[in-house]
Amino acid sequence: MSVTRILVVQPDPSDPPGPLGDWLAEAGAELQLLRMPADEMPEDIDGYDGLVCLGGGMGAQDDTAHPWLADVRRLLARAAARDVPTLGVCLGAQLLAVATGGSVVPGDRGPEAGPGLVSKKDAAWTDPLFADLPLLPDVLQFHADAIETLPGQAELLASSPQYRNQAFRLNRRVYGIQFHIETTPEVVLDWVANAPKVAAAAKAGAFDRQSLVQAHADLAQTWRPFAHRFADLVAGRLEPANRKPRSLPLT
Repeated sequence: MSVTRILVVQPDPSDPPGPLGDWLAEAGAELQLLRMPADEMPEDIDGYDGLVCLGGGMGAQDDTAHPWLADVRRLLARAAARDVPTLGVCLGAQLLAVATGGSVVPGDRGPEAGPGLVSKKDAAWTDPLFADLPLLPDVLQFHADAIETLPGQAELLASSPQYRNQAFRLNRRVYGIQFHIETTPEVVLDWVANAPKVAAAAKAGAFDRQSLVQAHADLAQTWRPFAHRFADLVAGRLEPANRKPRSLPLT
């Protein structure tokens, strides 16, 4: 039986694959981790069945400080064009959006931080990855930039009151989520220490250790099955989403 190979791009040492990597491996995926900028970025996704791009503290278009971001966006654009199963997480979702025609800007409502909820949109109820999620899935937010506009033909899958574009799908197999599902309490506490302006946007007590432990238990209950479904999608065991029907001209 062939092995399902997923390329995991880690743009920032502060955001490793964590539980998300463990959940994908549980479902039989073999992960190849690229730690940027130390590791060489492949020209294409050939040799891999799927792609995951994680988060980071830089901006999606901060090429002056991080010139290799252009290579990450190029790889995401090629994966999306070929409809290779792809999951972008936070910065990864922002990079995916920019790479495929969307836009990312500093959030005009300030940072979004801490444990919270997002709301599923209509398209999510028939999506193979999102359909089985609860109406209001638990998530972990930690971002100051926001996806302002989605790429053309993208399906919006989840929103929050603060920022609308929380999750989206391109084509049949390409996904972006603005929030985090891959963290641990220790990772989040490290972010809080190093990005106090973003952390200050959270509710009081959001980053108490016990609160984070409970929040991550809730995340695992919701997103571990999601990660298994993504691995199944990569392996071809899960039928991808139907293409969005084209609207007919009015007569």
